[in-house]
Amino acid sequence: MLDFLIKGGVVVEGSGKEPVETNVGIAGDRIVHIGAESPPARTVIDAKGLVVSPGFIDTHAHSEFTLLADGRAEGKLSQGVTAEVNGNCGLSAAPLYGEAFAHREKDCEELGIGERWSTFRDYFFLLEKKGIALNFCTLCGHGNIRASVIGYRDLPPGPEAMEEMRQLLRGAMEQGARGLSTGLIYPPGVYSRTEELVELSRVLAGTAGIYASHMRSEGDALLESIGEVIRIGREAGVRVHISHVKTSGEKNWGKAEEAIGLIEQGRSSGVAVTCDRYPYVAASTDLDTVLPSWVYEGGAEEEVKRLRDPETAARIRKELAVKDDAYWKGVYLSSVVCPENKWMEGESLFAVAEREGKSPLDTLFSLLIAERVRTGAIFFSMSEDNLRKFLSLSYTMIGSDSAVRSFSGPTCSGKPHPRGFGSFPRFVGRYVREERLMGLPEAIRRITGLPAQTFGLRERGVLREGFFADITVFDYGRIIDTATFKDPFRKAEGIRFVFVNGIPAVEEGEFTGSRSGRVL
Repeated sequence: MLDFLIKGGVVVEGSGKEPVETNVGIAGDRIVHIGAESPPARTVIDAKGLVVSPGFIDTHAHSEFTLLADGRAEGKLSQGVTAEVNGNCGLSAAPLYGEAFAHREKDCEELGIGERWSTFRDYFFLLEKKGIALNFCTLCGHGNIRASVIGYRDLPPGPEAMEEMRQLLRGAMEQGARGLSTGLIYPPGVYSRTEELVELSRVLAGTAGIYASHMRSEGDALLESIGEVIRIGREAGVRVHISHVKTSGEKNWGKAEEAIGLIEQGRSSGVAVTCDRYPYVAASTDLDTVLPSWVYEGGAEEEVKRLRDPETAARIRKELAVKDDAYWKGVYLSSVVCPENKWMEGESLFAVAEREGKSPLDTLFSLLIAERVRTGAIFFSMSEDNLRKFLSLSYTMIGSDSAVRSFSGPTCSGKPHPRGFGSFPRFVGRYVREERLMGLPEAIRRITGLPAQTFGLRERGVLREGFFADITVFDYGRIIDTATFKDPFRKAEGIRFVFVNGIPAVEEGEFTGSRSGRVL
């Protein structure tokens, strides 16, 4: 007997094939029946008029610490997400040694995480021990590797350090990492040269591993940065993936066609290039990314010292003088640590400066110093037309670029980017149903089958007998995001059922509290 029979739904199976109205049967953690027959089942779900698809796969997540703090994962489950690819932008849960370990201590403290670890093996054990509501896989962060070996210093690794970095990556891959990620605007990745990245990526050659990059520039040096990603793929002999592909800054919006052309050239020359993107025109990252990269060297404490030092601060101000009031009006504060600054969350830096009677630069400096540079921000810098162009590429997947959060508990704080609660329903509801950017079968392929293929999630991403029962059932006429920048903690509409490894995580739009997710 089946455990569940999802009956009469419109099955969009994840490979791009046309929909079929049929039944899907689940026994244990597997799909065991797809067809017109109706085998006996303990529970029958009437899916008439609903779409039955593979569970959505978030190709760009940052849930390493939030998922350990609260495994409920409500913000992602409520979008129909059943699996995440973590460890992006050069930052992963492991390896953590030396300065890399010390750097993440604050993350653990702020989220109430008492456990400590250094390896992926130990981290995965903790995740599974605590229980998680969705499936988790991860890349290995280049930032973790570099900081573990040579810290946050602006210097190239010597031969011994390079070999130590290679060994850390090999160990991570053996323990289950899916590839290498870089964050080349963040310390310590910002200090790496292309040759270092090629050399490290060669560890992945001949494996299923992928090189995924938050590039050096998504604006002024966008084209050169795409060229670097393709060069790394070619010289190292690995597949490459461009994280949250975009043209940032209005003066760079005209580069979209040329950027796409470079990617297409790379693909036609034999380099396997894929991308991900979130369906919004605002980015979100640390506020201190507005500073010159030389300010970061040595870590957060050294950064604060430079901001406090009058002579150094004057040099920083001179470099930031090109940013006018219009720029600061587009920078919104998403998270602060100090209780007295909580009122700033959701406000633009310009508005905060006006209220305090200071200039935006004075406000920036005082805030970063008071918060010990642990401040998150949202940046409105992208073009809606270019977003559509990138989403239309057959090799672009959806990645929320967010940490998983829930609607209560330790992760329910601040004014985070709404992409953590709305990316997938927004993509399907707005860009597919309303704007007809592509057909539904292709859209589902982009968020299920293609991600599973790209990141090596075996027997997932497609509805097929014998595959794992990660399934999302939704109302195509109603699916849409409701989260906003002012009120991000809002559930999307239209998600009816979500199964993770055969267990319902969402039933009739409500969370069941199950924790059937696995480390993949």
